[in-house]
Amino acid sequence: MFIAILGVIVLVVGIVLKRSPEPAGRFSGVVSIAGIAMVAVGLLLSMFKVIEPGKVGVQALFGKVQDNVLESGLHIINPLVDITTFDIQTQTYTMSAVSNEGQKEGDDAIRVLSSDGLEVTIDLSVLYKVTPDRAPYILQNIGENYIDKIVRPVSRTAIRDNAVAYAAVDLYSVKRQEFQDKINRYITTNFAKRGLELQQILVRNITLPASVRASIESKINAEQDAQKMQFVLQKERQEAERKRVEAQGIADYQKILSTGLSDKQLQYEAIKAQKEIALSPNTKVIIMGGKGNPIILSDK
Repeated sequence: MFIAILGVIVLVVGIVLKRSPEPAGRFSGVVSIAGIAMVAVGLLLSMFKVIEPGKVGVQALFGKVQDNVLESGLHIINPLVDITTFDIQTQTYTMSAVSNEGQKEGDDAIRVLSSDGLEVTIDLSVLYKVTPDRAPYILQNIGENYIDKIVRPVSRTAIRDNAVAYAAVDLYSVKRQEFQDKINRYITTNFAKRGLELQQILVRNITLPASVRASIESKINAEQDAQKMQFVLQKERQEAERKRVEAQGIADYQKILSTGLSDKQLQYEAIKAQKEIALSPNTKVIIMGGKGNPIILSDK
């Protein structure tokens, strides 16, 4: 379009030269033809518009936004129409306490008060995209700076409005997923009203006050000590049970021996032992007694 405007200027110069005295007047025809040619080329080039992949174009003619959206590719349009492109790919907006990690410089984490009056710091990432057929609505009602006007304030408000219903420790542990689901529903509803589509909410980090963190660590250490002591007690019980079973076995064995052995059985066992001694290769002298055990004499 710039070439067409420049051509109009050249054409006006040609008309002015035509009314000027010689010798400037003789160049008016050439200048006018050049101006007309530039206008024609400029208008011709302005009729062709290429929309890049992952984007859509919104047309506005003399300030009036048109509803039809130009998708990616080559289009022939009215050369007087202004085209505003919108990125429809997934975008990420991060608010973090870590410097240079998010879109804002410095500490941009969200600080909220929990139901128990403690300040909790939350790092959040919002994954979203522009709804293609709602791009004209965004241009007409919000403008191109929808990130600062919609994405950032809606996300931070969702965190603050929902965090007050939870205790700090619950946000950090057992209620974290429930909290994330609530802000996800809140942001989804508000984005949809304004032509944006929420894809995912990532509660990246929840930082508790130092006093609360120390209390949690102390509780965890106490629980670990209790579990360790429980293990030791269980081990001691098992050892005591083992000793009791062993003692019971010895007692049962002795009881069996005391009640089950007769004189004849003892005499039989003694004869077997004497036989084994007699068959031994060692030289010995055996003196047989009467009723008692034999006396064994060895030459070694």
